[in-house]
Amino acid sequence: MSDPIAQAAKQGGGSTTILGVVTIILGLLAMSAPMFAGASVAIMVAIILVAAGVARMVWAFRADSFCQGLLKLAIGGITLLAGILMLARPLFALGTLTIFLAAFFIVDGIFEIIAAFQVKPVEGWGWLLSGGIVSLLLGIMIWRQFPVSGTWAIGILVGVKLLFAGMEMVYLGSTVREVGRVAEG
Repeated sequence: MSDPIAQAAKQGGGSTTILGVVTIILGLLAMSAPMFAGASVAIMVAIILVAAGVARMVWAFRADSFCQGLLKLAIGGITLLAGILMLARPLFALGTLTIFLAAFFIVDGIFEIIAAFQVKPVEGWGWLLSGGIVSLLLGIMIWRQFPVSGTWAIGILVGVKLLFAGMEMVYLGSTVREVGRVAEG
């Protein structure tokens, strides 16, 4: 009879490895068609904003007072308008998203580097550190090359980030599986 914790570790590690491979493939696809990937991200964000704007406007009619309802209706309208503008001008949306993406990569990289040093004695901490460094460098690179980078940056950078995240997941999954095997004896 096998140890249930060891069995769960092996299964969880296997799932993490599979998700890591899928993430690597998605990263390679995003890098091979950066304009398509970037436009897809911009359109998805625009659709989400349109849906959120409509939902907020409907929510406004459930407000406790006229002033609250008016404020919620205005916020919903601004959200809806932002989504419509992004759908109407996807290149502008790409530029805006590029700025947010650069900031995200910088912050994400800093936190991954900090996390790597917090888990430093654990095997594989270097993958976390390298992913953080790559994320930080990508954020700085895109920030420095803006606005030229707005047309290609989202697809390439998201692809690179997915590639590194996938490699981290594959390594983590194989490590967890190995721990499960060792625990079983």
